Amino acid sequence: MKTLTASLLCLTALASQAHASSPDAWAAYDKTVLASCTKASGLKNAKPVGTPAQFDDRVGYTAVLLQGQYPQKHMKGQQGTELCLYNKQSKTAFVTEWDSIRPPVKTK
Repeated sequence: MKTLTASLLCLTALASQAHASSPDAWAAYDKTVLASCTKASGLKNAKPVGTPAQFDDRVGYTAVLLQGQYPQKHMKGQQGTELCLYNKQSKTAFVTEWDSIRPPVKTK
């Protein structure tokens, strides 16, 4: 009985490892997320800040912080920040302005 239990535990551990994504698969996923978020962004020259934040599969989203320049003339190329949430199931990116994340610029 103990041998059977030990065997089942080992098989369960091996099966869970088989479902883990490879580093190449994560890199491809990150590339897809960044492309989708950059496309959805309203910023010019939007670039990610850091790496994507992977939420648990129960949440179903990956978050990416983007920085770039506002394209509107009246913004005069001012730096902007946006938060992108990528829905893993629908493979859709949703973007919102998030300039409040940056500390205010101090002037002397």
